[in-house]
Amino acid sequence: MTGFDVAIIGGGLVGCSAALHLSRRDASVVLLERRHCGSQASGVNYGGVRQQGRDLAELPLARRSRRIWADLETLVGTDCEFEVTGHLKLARSEAEMAELEDYAERARDFDLTLEPLGPAQIRARFPWLGDAIVGGSFCAEDGHANPRLVAPALARAAVAAGADIREGAEVVGATHDGHIFELRLSDSTMLRARRLINAAGAWGSTVSTWFGEPVPEDVMAPNMCVTDPIPYFLAPNLGVCGGDIYVRQIRRGNVIFGGGVGVADRTQVKARPLAEITAQAVRLAVGLVPRLATAQVIRTWSGIEGVMPDGLPVIGPSETTPGILHAFGFSGHGFQLGPGVGAVLCELALDDATSTPIDPFRINRFSIDETSRQTIGPAANSRERPSDAVRRSSVS
Repeated sequence: MTGFDVAIIGGGLVGCSAALHLSRRDASVVLLERRHCGSQASGVNYGGVRQQGRDLAELPLARRSRRIWADLETLVGTDCEFEVTGHLKLARSEAEMAELEDYAERARDFDLTLEPLGPAQIRARFPWLGDAIVGGSFCAEDGHANPRLVAPALARAAVAAGADIREGAEVVGATHDGHIFELRLSDSTMLRARRLINAAGAWGSTVSTWFGEPVPEDVMAPNMCVTDPIPYFLAPNLGVCGGDIYVRQIRRGNVIFGGGVGVADRTQVKARPLAEITAQAVRLAVGLVPRLATAQVIRTWSGIEGVMPDGLPVIGPSETTPGILHAFGFSGHGFQLGPGVGAVLCELALDDATSTPIDPFRINRFSIDETSRQTIGPAANSRERPSDAVRRSSVS
C-alpha cells in the first residue's frame, strides 16, 4: 500500500494550490480528483479576483492570496489571464452608498485601499453606467482571471515539483487508526498518508462526516453567461451591493456575467443553468451597462458550489481527528482566496501553525450556540447576509 506525507481529496483550486506548496517544500503528496482538476466550482465560476466587499474576517486571507496572484506567472509558468483591472462595486441607493463608504473605512484596518466615488465622479470616469447608479467604490488592486486555466496550471506545476496528481480517482471512504489515514478509491485502490486535506468542495461535508464532523453544507449552481465579442470598453470588474449581478469584459471582447442560480444535484454531480434566470441576469446586466443591449449571449453554464449557512468557508484543523485539515464551503467567493488557502494548508500540514488568521473559519462553529455563532459570522457592515447573497449569485 503506497504511503504519502499528505493526501488531498479534491482537485479544485484549493487542493491544487496546497499540492504545489507542499511539493515545493519536499513533502510527498498525492491529490485525488474524481473527474478533472478544476472541473467544478474552481473552473466554472465568474473569475473575479476580488478583495472588496468580502466579509472582514476573510480580508487577511484575501490579502495574502492577492500577493500570490501577483506572482502567479512565476509560480506556475502562466498568468492564467490574470489582469489587474480594478473592481468597481456599485450602489443603487443612498443607503447602499453609505454602506460602501462605511466598508471602505473599515477595510483600511486590513491595508486595503478603496476609493468611494460620488455621482459626479463615477459618471465622469465610467460614463457607460446606467441611470440607476448613484455611486460606487473602486478597488484598484482587484481584477479577474480565467477560471478554466488556474487549477490545471497549479496542478501541472505541482506535478513538476513532485506531486502525484491522480484524476479520475474517486475516494469513497477514509479511516484513521490514530496514526495513519487509509483512503479507499472506487477501483479498490488503497492509499496511506500521515495527513489528510479535505478540499472536496461541495462534497467537503461528506468527507468531514466520515470523521464525525457533520456540518450543514448546502449547494448551489451559479448561473453564468458569456456574450459574443463586442468592442472592448468595460475595463473594471463590476459588482453591485446586493450581489444580484456581476459583469466583466475580457480583452477579446466577450462579456462574462452572472446572476442568480441554476440547478445543482450533488448526488448526481450535475449542474445546469436555467433559461428564466439567464433572462433575468440579462435584464440586470443591461440595466447596469446599457451598451450591452446589442450583445448576443452565446453560452450559459454552471457548476456545483458548496455553501455554508453563514457564507464563510470551513478552513482549519479537524476537532475530532488529528491530522485532518478542512478547506471547503467557500459559498461562491473562493476563487480569489484559493491560492492563499493552499499556502495556509501547507503551513498547517507541515508546521502545525500559520501566520494567517483563520479562527473564524473553524469547523466547530456550527456546533455552538446561536449567540456565539453570530460573533464569528459575517460582519454586519460588510455586505448583505452571505446566505442570502449566494443563493442569488456567485460573486468570486
